[in-house]
Amino acid sequence: MSSVPDLFASNTSDSNSGKHCSPFPANVIPLDNGLTVIHQEITATPVVVVDVWIKAGARYEPNGWTGMAHFLEHMVFKGTEQILPGMFDAAIESRGGLTNAATSHDYAHFYMTVATADLADALPYLAELLLHAAIPADEFVRERHVVIEEIHQSWDDPDWIGFQTLSEMIYGDHPYGRSVLGSPEILQERSPEEMRQFHRTYYQPDNMQVVITGGVSLERVLELIQATFRTFAQRESCPSAGLLSPPRLMTNPSHTLSLPRLEHGRLLMAWLGPGIDNLEAACGLDVLATVLAEGRMSRLVRELREDRQWVDDIASSFSVQQDCSLFVLSAWLAPHHIKEVKQVICDRIASLATIPISTQELERAQRVLCNDYAFSMETPGQLAGLYGYYGTLAAPELSLAYPDYVRAYTAEQLLPLAKQYLSPHHCGTLALTPA
Repeated sequence: MSSVPDLFASNTSDSNSGKHCSPFPANVIPLDNGLTVIHQEITATPVVVVDVWIKAGARYEPNGWTGMAHFLEHMVFKGTEQILPGMFDAAIESRGGLTNAATSHDYAHFYMTVATADLADALPYLAELLLHAAIPADEFVRERHVVIEEIHQSWDDPDWIGFQTLSEMIYGDHPYGRSVLGSPEILQERSPEEMRQFHRTYYQPDNMQVVITGGVSLERVLELIQATFRTFAQRESCPSAGLLSPPRLMTNPSHTLSLPRLEHGRLLMAWLGPGIDNLEAACGLDVLATVLAEGRMSRLVRELREDRQWVDDIASSFSVQQDCSLFVLSAWLAPHHIKEVKQVICDRIASLATIPISTQELERAQRVLCNDYAFSMETPGQLAGLYGYYGTLAAPELSLAYPDYVRAYTAEQLLPLAKQYLSPHHCGTLALTPA
């Protein structure tokens, strides 16, 4: 865009059933080259967070390139023709700044926190790395050893093994079932040129959002972005990731893994949930997860840990993804209690579809979730992450819809949701026991 008029007043959303209509506090500016800038000025803070989100996660990897997206995250920091390895870290750290990155199935993102006065000096470094990563062959070989060691370390983590095995059981051939880290065998076969192709295919302006929050004005942000995120690498086309096969709806798959050096048993149970295109339903499942196993007053914590003392702990998780999500219950327990704990969980899950939860349970869950949401928006970094996450998966304005959806649910409205998604007959179960 050549100018910024009318961008401040039009940021509202009625997506996902139209319940959310509050003004969006950030500015969402699509530039002429396809890059999207999301900015929120916070005058009370002397720091700025830059968080660059790219649709370049593991789901976009071609067949046989598993782990490429995460490996590229490492290689981006190895420099360009203008920035030698280590120069970026030195430039940010010498100014007292912080920087890091992460890769998931749906995205990769790179972020830094610097003093407002240092933004103009620091931003060109980050933009140069992202747009013009050189991926030198010698650094590629060295860093591949680092990534493979990270994979080996993950194999020593029973919780990682459990979740990855469960994901493979539930998601089937969908990319969500693959490890973001990849495998040593596949990474050994990859080349620097293949990584350059992946980078030039996906690290393009129409695939990227630059989120900036903190003590800097919109005018200054646009000036800096247009000067630094200007010249992208020549676009290429790496092999296609192929059609995404839908996750297979399995009928009660159940597996047991015996692991060496495991001191305590685990029981993991998971159900497929909706993706970001049905955020309202996802929020309802979050309410049910909280009713079941969030805090001492939740049903399963109270019954299985406090009363029966069959588990040392039990917890729930539900994190929405682009295509589909996992509703997971995780218990830490002695192996001889696994069978009876599984039966109790199945019974309590089944009851959610037929017996409305109490008003007290519903209000507690809504209060917990809305407070957690409020706590997640306290800092510039949290806001940047929230806007970038929702902006990458759907639209940044949708980030404000969560508490409205949570508060709108009644106990009766949760019944069909539980019946649709949480059948005991469509659940993946994994037990981890000491070898």
